[in-house]
Amino acid sequence: MKAIDPQFTREMRDTHTILAPNMATTQFRLLVNVLKDEGYTVKLLENEGPQVVRKGLKYVHNDTCYPALLVIGQMIDALDSGEYDLDRTALAITQTGGGCRASNYIHLLRKALDKAGYGTIPIVSLNLKGMNRNSGFRITLRMLRKGIAALLCGDTLMLLKNQVRPYEVNHGETQRLVDRWIERLSEQYARGKGYTKRAMTADLRQMVAEFATIETDYDRPVVKVGIVGEIYMKYAPLGNNHLEDYLVSQSCEVMLPGLMGFMLYGLQNQLEDIKLYGGSKIRYAIMWYIKHYLAILEDIMIEEVDRIKRFVPPVPFRKTIESAEEVISLGCKMGEGWLLTAEMRDLAEMGYRNIICAQPFGCLPNHIVGKGMIRRLKELDEQVNIVPIDYDPGATRVNQENRIKLMLAVANENRMEELERKRANYKDR
Repeated sequence: MKAIDPQFTREMRDTHTILAPNMATTQFRLLVNVLKDEGYTVKLLENEGPQVVRKGLKYVHNDTCYPALLVIGQMIDALDSGEYDLDRTALAITQTGGGCRASNYIHLLRKALDKAGYGTIPIVSLNLKGMNRNSGFRITLRMLRKGIAALLCGDTLMLLKNQVRPYEVNHGETQRLVDRWIERLSEQYARGKGYTKRAMTADLRQMVAEFATIETDYDRPVVKVGIVGEIYMKYAPLGNNHLEDYLVSQSCEVMLPGLMGFMLYGLQNQLEDIKLYGGSKIRYAIMWYIKHYLAILEDIMIEEVDRIKRFVPPVPFRKTIESAEEVISLGCKMGEGWLLTAEMRDLAEMGYRNIICAQPFGCLPNHIVGKGMIRRLKELDEQVNIVPIDYDPGATRVNQENRIKLMLAVANENRMEELERKRANYKDR
């Protein structure tokens, strides 16, 4: 008979360090500081290298999706490092509660820990659906409000960084400003400030204004590239082999959809489920209110970014729903579901027609709504240039980068043709 899994208790809040996997670096740095404000000691894992993949393969079945293999391999590698007191260490992992295997990572991690000899280490589940509760970890209203503010401001920092960094005259100035803003926002949250609508509006306005003052050279020939895909592979440098940094090194401006859109997508799916299959009216009202609140915050962010005309704001989520309905059913909601297809449509309309779709091994929904929708998207916009990039333990970085270079070669040809057309039109006037 299997022993009861170790639990993260109230007493452990004062004694244990919680190790959490990294994904969207800017947003997660802010979220970790929010958790620290609430009394938890949290460390964001940054260990990388081939040993992470090897340990993932050793302790996770090789048919399991690549993100699970990486996350679990990274955690076990951290525990093996000797850097942490194993009697005072816990692990944290998110659960979406959907049909994706991500909801089962916690069980895969528990099995891997038992196999690796770390069966006494507790796991904290980060989710909003009450799954795998631990008495020592609770999401309070204050924590939730701070977390939403951190996501909104983190998304904005990521957006501005990606639109300024390729053009900066003084190398590293953009990242230094990002770091200062993360420190500034974290200090506000620690003082119990910065998460009202008025405070967020003021922060976003000041943030946009400061990024606009960075010295830039917009005459540089730059290719605009959007990134979509399975959520971990899209954001995590460990998962996508530092894709953003590589694209910047190839003279690209990167556009990544924010995490706020994924949260709204999850809420929209819950509302659709209740409409289609029935459910609690009270739950429906709560989900509707949260979605409405997040949509208001999204509109505030879009309005503030749009004040500086050279910055491109994200598409509002209500428009993303319309983009999805053009090409796919909203009932297609496993994994990233219809959101992934809609994000490709939105990116093209925003001017980012060169799109990389990061596809992990073992993620069937991603292949359907990603690679499977390319033909339909090309029918709607023949200028769209989409390349699916597969990530798995056997895929080499060289092959991935070669495929990206081919996509960029096509993008540069299209860019030169567009310049020639503009010159021809100018001469005809």
